[in-house]
Amino acid sequence: MYIPTLDPAAVGRVIAYYRQKRGLSQEVLSGLADIGRSHLSAIERGERKPTLETFYRICTALDVKMSTVIETLEEELDK
Repeated sequence: MYIPTLDPAAVGRVIAYYRQKRGLSQEVLSGLADIGRSHLSAIERGERKPTLETFYRICTALDVKMSTVIETLEEELDK
């Protein structure tokens, strides 16, 4: 039986992409999103998956719709 899972490395790559696109450091983004910098770093490295709340905070801090980030993530997963 196949049970699909979300690749945490892909999630991290997409979040890092949008962070860099906005020209933000991890320190600045983590402050704007009110999460720890080490937590954000672990998410970007694919060591942790963000909760929906954390994902919302990151997207809001990046000023990007969650749906836009999800679409990019789906494209990344399709590669």
